[in-house]
Amino acid sequence: MKKITVKIDGMMCGMCEAHICDTIRRALPDAKKVKASRKRGEATFRLGGEVDAGLLKKAIDDTGYTFVSASAE
Repeated sequence: MKKITVKIDGMMCGMCEAHICDTIRRALPDAKKVKASRKRGEATFRLGGEVDAGLLKKAIDDTGYTFVSASAE
């Protein structure tokens, strides 16, 4: 499984982190170990296949946060 890191602007509190995690889980049902950090301005998760950055960007942007970038390790 690849570790995906998504940079996100706009998270201000714990509820923002929870909202981002829920959004990622809905957009990518196969995502595992979804976590978000407002302090780092990012969310991380594990995924077996390739991530569709366009789908992820739309899902995050539609919630009112700003998708900055996504990278995989």
